[in-house]
Amino acid sequence: MISKPPKSTLANLLESFFRKHLVAQRGASAATAGSYRDALRLFLMFASKQIKRHPNQLRIEELDRDMVLAFLDHLERERGNSTRTRNCRLAAIHSFFRYAASLDPAVMNLANMVLGIQGKRTTRQVLGYIRQPDLEAILAAPDRSKPQGRRYYALLLFLARTGARVSEAISVNVGDFIFDWPSQVLLRGKGAKQRIVPLAKDTASVLRDLVIERRVLSQPEAPVFVNARGQRLSRFGVIYILRRAVCKTIQSMPIVDASSISPHTLRHSLAMGLLQSGVDHTTIQSWLGHASPNTTHQYMEADLEMKRQALQKCDAPETLPAPYRPNDEVLAFLESL
Repeated sequence: MISKPPKSTLANLLESFFRKHLVAQRGASAATAGSYRDALRLFLMFASKQIKRHPNQLRIEELDRDMVLAFLDHLERERGNSTRTRNCRLAAIHSFFRYAASLDPAVMNLANMVLGIQGKRTTRQVLGYIRQPDLEAILAAPDRSKPQGRRYYALLLFLARTGARVSEAISVNVGDFIFDWPSQVLLRGKGAKQRIVPLAKDTASVLRDLVIERRVLSQPEAPVFVNARGQRLSRFGVIYILRRAVCKTIQSMPIVDASSISPHTLRHSLAMGLLQSGVDHTTIQSWLGHASPNTTHQYMEADLEMKRQALQKCDAPETLPAPYRPNDEVLAFLESL
């Protein structure tokens, strides 16, 4: 029997980082672990190409500050990643080196050099959202006379009416719903946080009809949103469904910035609708599961209609002010010169 070669120190560190640190100690979600995995995989593939050795032959000493900086430049110049994505990749590398230094003091100096690399400043873009008439047109795009169209419609309606993130929507199960009035759904958000979101009667009815049609109403662990093969829908599947609905909609009516509409745009649109309806800031924060109130405050900054109303209140009065008349004879004389 041929024995496997022993794992390298780097391999042991990586396995310990993911299995013991991220999952067991920090309780990171699958999405967070997946993001860190992708970042480190890209980094090791890049380093392997530069050093001309297989990833399992790399030594952690070779993953120095210069290699990390070269990788970050590669992300922006060759892969076309945004500054935000670059910073996310850097955060994953920082986390790994911080953990490696905590286990091995010999790595401390190397880790400090890597941790000294700062993220780039980003320009915060104005949040995009869809006007209500355009949103209703997109929701009406799926052909509900067919099972596929009913699945698509239920998903889009759920995203638009709950403001759920894509990861939250695709992980929702039948048992997370209460269809009887008052209807609600349990969402599992970032950082293993949970929140309950109310459902309007029409939304609850559509979702109940969907699980009844699929014959999974009595199966609490069954996924609600599935693909044509009955498997849990993926993130890319959600993007495809939305793009298909948008493309069908713009054939009959123009939509502003249709190419930039994403599943997260539906989340923004719900938040903006709540804000314009007078829902208070704290309720919106709780509804969307924002950890920081600053995130929710972005919707207030992006609401152009509220700014226009404020501008109208600040308009100059229609009556012109009376001309200045000096009330002193000396001043009057000087003004007359």
